[in-house]
Amino acid sequence: MTTHSFTQAVPVLTYQRIVEQVESAILSGDIPVGSQLSSERDLMVQFGVSRPTVREALRVLQSMGLIEPKPGTRGGPVVLAPSSETLGRSFRAMIGTASLGLAELVQFRIVLDGSASELAAVLHSPEQLERMRAAVARMREAAEGDASDFADADLAFHETVWEASGNQILRLSGEAVAGALRELVRRDLERGAGGNAVKLDSARIDSGLFEAIERRDAAEAGRIARGAIADRFSSMLTEQERLGLAAITGA
Repeated sequence: MTTHSFTQAVPVLTYQRIVEQVESAILSGDIPVGSQLSSERDLMVQFGVSRPTVREALRVLQSMGLIEPKPGTRGGPVVLAPSSETLGRSFRAMIGTASLGLAELVQFRIVLDGSASELAAVLHSPEQLERMRAAVARMREAAEGDASDFADADLAFHETVWEASGNQILRLSGEAVAGALRELVRRDLERGAGGNAVKLDSARIDSGLFEAIERRDAAEAGRIARGAIADRFSSMLTEQERLGLAAITGA
């Protein structure tokens, strides 16, 4: 008789089965983005379950960013397109529970921004370039004023760079990581750490990045982007973690 090491069978709750089926149908395209699921009553009949079970499944699907309720309309929730906000919430939750370290997130942001900036330098459109120019101008104006306005202008600049990369994975990931780091940066600015000098320096660096993208210098754009993120967050990291950033940036 042969022996094999098996793990114990784990019971699966009914609502989890519903989640699995609906998720699979959405990801396969059988239920297209923008379409509505059936009403709660119809789902009860289709799955042969109670209303509380259906509602729990819908709650989980909503928390996953797959659906959005539409109060006051016939039918069920609407299927959503992939969202950076959903991914950003996951990053923030992982940081909050200490399952993901700040250094890991900063390293990831360096890789994302460097690659996105290199692609943006080659692939940007005139309209995207003008939006970058306007965002950099707003950063300069807000550098000696409101920290929140400055942070918003800075984000607008980088969002346009990620968009101009032409890579949806880079855009979604970049927006998600930036969202996870946004409050940390905002609190740092509002606390007055470094005074206006930090904002002025950030505006100067992003201005240099914009100029590299404008002249389609991909190598320089990538170098500036990676160095900017490393410099911005290095003071929040340990010496060992800073060595990791240096390895990525080549500094």
